[in-house]
Amino acid sequence: MIDPEEKIMEELSKSVSDPFGIKDKTWIDYKFREGELIKELRDYIDSTYDQHYATEKYQATDIIIDSGHGTGFCLGNVIKYAKRYGRKGTHADARKDLMKVLHYGLIQLYIHDNMR
Repeated sequence: MIDPEEKIMEELSKSVSDPFGIKDKTWIDYKFREGELIKELRDYIDSTYDQHYATEKYQATDIIIDSGHGTGFCLGNVIKYAKRYGRKGTHADARKDLMKVLHYGLIQLYIHDNMR
């Protein structure tokens, strides 16, 4: 029997032209490369879990969220990296700042969806 999680990961690792393994009539030919960019964002987020600050059971972000400061932390970082965009480092650094904006935005969506 195929492990459902393994099947999901296999589907998510499809080619850039079909990043989610959707090959039916509803497939969208994205004008702005959204499919490729979503896959790139996922790869970027995955890479953050390999970094030194993510090796413990809890990340600092977990503690910040659990202490009730998640929204301020995430939105503060969105503002920080959006404001810094193009003002520090190379063209590649500016692009990475955009990835950070998107990542913190996704974390904030998680917080928003779990607010009571």
